[in-house]
Amino acid sequence: MHYCLGDYVLDIAQNAVEAGSRKVGIVLEEDEAGRSVSIEDDGKGMGEEELKKALDPFYTDGVKHAGRKVGLGLPFLRQATDQAGGSFEIESEKGRGTRVAFSFPASSLDSPPLGDLCSLFLSLLCLPGDHELVLRRRRAGKEARDYELVRSELSEALGGLERASSLALLRDYLVSQEEDSE
Repeated sequence: MHYCLGDYVLDIAQNAVEAGSRKVGIVLEEDEAGRSVSIEDDGKGMGEEELKKALDPFYTDGVKHAGRKVGLGLPFLRQATDQAGGSFEIESEKGRGTRVAFSFPASSLDSPPLGDLCSLFLSLLCLPGDHELVLRRRRAGKEARDYELVRSELSEALGGLERASSLALLRDYLVSQEEDSE
């Protein structure tokens, strides 16, 4: 079950990486009206029939998770946005990639909390594989400061993302970005 907005983001980004994406872009925006997320990848994409199946909670191809009988990530997200009065869009083209965009209004009690964004971003940046990940964080407000995280740049600056010391520095940096943007 997904508890917070970050759970949905991680699930979709992990799917993108596992679909062979070379580049995944994530934009997380927050303003007085609510929160919106866009996740775009250049992975294998889905045709029309595959897309219908991906939105069916009672379908899974059995390949990614051999023991599962259902695939609930996108159906749960669509249900959650509907329940909260938000929006959900998915576009995909076979061989070109997928784009998932969703939003939750700030006024709805059914909108999930953001969750721990620093832990989310750390998890996203450490997803295994040879891919680029670009995270953009945008917040509205007079003192808000947007920022961008690029996996390859952070890895180069820290000497890789495999060592505990690099991850500790990255976490401190992520915390400072969130504190500066409040």
